Amino acid sequence: MLANIIAKTEYQRLFLQQRALIDVRAPIEFSKGAFEHSANFPLMNDSERTKVGTCYKEQGQQAAIELGHQLVNGKTKQQRIESWQQFIAKHPNSYLYCFRGGLRSKLSQQWLKEAGIDIPYIEGGYKAMRQYLIDTIDTAATLQPLVILSGSTGSGKTELLQLRPESIDLEAIANHRGSSFGKNLEPQPTQINFENQLATQLLQHQQLPQHKILLEDESFLIGRSAIPKAFYQAMQASEMIVLEESLANRINRIHKDYVIDKSAAFINKYGAEHGKEQFSQYLLSSINSIKKRLGGKQHQQLSAIIESAINRQFSINDANEHFDWISILLERYYDPMYQYQMSKRQQRVIFSGDKIALQQYLDQLAG
Repeated sequence: MLANIIAKTEYQRLFLQQRALIDVRAPIEFSKGAFEHSANFPLMNDSERTKVGTCYKEQGQQAAIELGHQLVNGKTKQQRIESWQQFIAKHPNSYLYCFRGGLRSKLSQQWLKEAGIDIPYIEGGYKAMRQYLIDTIDTAATLQPLVILSGSTGSGKTELLQLRPESIDLEAIANHRGSSFGKNLEPQPTQINFENQLATQLLQHQQLPQHKILLEDESFLIGRSAIPKAFYQAMQASEMIVLEESLANRINRIHKDYVIDKSAAFINKYGAEHGKEQFSQYLLSSINSIKKRLGGKQHQQLSAIIESAINRQFSINDANEHFDWISILLERYYDPMYQYQMSKRQQRVIFSGDKIALQQYLDQLAG
């Protein structure tokens, strides 16, 4: 028979094994933040939870428990037990948890036991597991030194990260490419889920033979996802390597990523007409987001080129005019900004080179 409670000392194993989890919190709690391998099968829905919570504040715990049993009984109770049973049938080694590992966990466990299923609940619940992941992020840089990969916009940093086993792709976790044009079609995770996924990857990397963690040079905000403060401060104090790439290759890469591939993704998701509209809106809203930094005249010039390029792309299937605004934006905006930033951090740079040279250098560091 399985132990009734999974102790806090088991949290690392739980996340490393990507254990299937039954989250019995209310949907509104789950939507604010959850764990990657959890599924929400609530003991109480949002309305029921609100009523029980109000009763607890006004009349105390026992009255709240009694109200909970009144709200969740009969057919409703049976449906919730059956949803847990169906999940457990697919994931027989799963665990369950509520917010603090208290009454909801114990009651769910009891009902399942009465139905013939023994399943442990997690000590401390979501709150304690969440704190464990926060602590993992805050202490990560003390366990494994960070190496920060920098390079001009379009130099292929993401491509290099994907080749390296010691890397963590923060932009992939945030579902955002980091720049003003970095918004993806699917929404970004909540801040809590961004942090939970980062912590889980850090735990996984702590088990690897690689001594260091490779991260792309990022701003504090990746889209709307904020890098946790202690981790970001460690990144700002870490050694840097710089990926060098020709301007022509950078322009071609941006053209492919943000014009060819992005427009195809919009059309694939929304259909031809609506997809073209959405892609056009994406480009124009992206350039609008940096209007103040560009200045009115330059913003107006770039917006006009973008609109002309979009019209040409979708009228005669020629996307080459997009090269014009990409070149201007790199040479007049992104490159000067990057050069200014690097001038203040040059003392942190330990190696510079192209992709092959950086690969060889990283291999030496790993060895």
